[in-house]
Amino acid sequence: MDLVCVDDFEVHARNILPKNALDYYKSGAGQETTLDNNRKAFSKLRLRPRCLTNVNSRDLTTTILGRKIAIPVGISPTAMQRMAHADGELANVKAAEKHNTVFILSTIATSSIEEVAAAAPHAIKWFQLYIYNDREVTLGLIKRAEQAGFKALVLTVDTPFFGIRYADMRNKFTLPPHLKLANFQGEKASKINETKDGISGLNNYVNGLFDASLTWKDVEWLMRVTKLPIVLKGILTKEDANMACDLGVAGIIVSNHGARQVDGTPASIEALPEIITEVEKSGKNVEVYLDGGIRDGTDVFKALALGAKMVFMGRPALWGLAHSGQKGVERILDILKMEFDSTMAVCGCSSAADITKDKITHESTYSKL
Repeated sequence: MDLVCVDDFEVHARNILPKNALDYYKSGAGQETTLDNNRKAFSKLRLRPRCLTNVNSRDLTTTILGRKIAIPVGISPTAMQRMAHADGELANVKAAEKHNTVFILSTIATSSIEEVAAAAPHAIKWFQLYIYNDREVTLGLIKRAEQAGFKALVLTVDTPFFGIRYADMRNKFTLPPHLKLANFQGEKASKINETKDGISGLNNYVNGLFDASLTWKDVEWLMRVTKLPIVLKGILTKEDANMACDLGVAGIIVSNHGARQVDGTPASIEALPEIITEVEKSGKNVEVYLDGGIRDGTDVFKALALGAKMVFMGRPALWGLAHSGQKGVERILDILKMEFDSTMAVCGCSSAADITKDKITHESTYSKL
């Protein structure tokens, strides 16, 4: 059977990936209600097509942090991609380069900063960062990203420690022994291959390195030690959006960490409107993006209609990787681009500027009839 949509690739990945890797990639926190809602929340938004608007020519491009990209769909940071395919992050970044969109490299990657930079020198690459207990480790990663030509730092702010993920607990998750955390050396890299007292290697890694005492002052510190733009990933409330705007960060990724931190948070698309409102109120030039639940071109359209500049997707790229490496990720991006382009045309939009809030409404609008 031909794979024609993202869901087809997910079904294929579920059939071929080892249980340890598949459960790590697909699982969410707790009972996974938020994981389910990340996708279902999009279905509660209805499109409002406008007709006879001349959509013979359509422009899918947008400008992100001053750089023009071909489609408003980027690749989120996901950890340990070589569990999905031998080329891992290198295949993913090459696909992003070919599609002229943004690739975000996870700190917890199985390919190093330098390897990713060499694999796709012309790709728009951002580096996802945690601030560690050992600030020298953090500084070292920042300097390496700067030297390798990465264009922004994406600070994950919703992870004082990792959420409760039952699948990883049952599997006592560890990174397969032939792989490593490529951005670290020695003990810091080996912790993830260990299971201690029934706790997964990933949790041992996190507990040993992550800093649960972080505050907004640490974001200020980060802005002082680098000239790269700072994007905060994991914002879900207007209060935190306000703090981010006050600090003058370059961007916000509205995200619930793929529903992997705590069950019961809003879906990312549900949280987006209040973030947009707060950023607009601030008057600051802070770009807002969305991560979580993107599976179809209509999802991209809906997020842009609610005010996001672009969206990022993580799991779909992993499913593409599992299928056929770089070509699989390229196919995922092709599919989302085709679906987004079709949605724009049918809804009467010739460019991203035409995708306004009046092009969608909540399902409750019609339930009142």
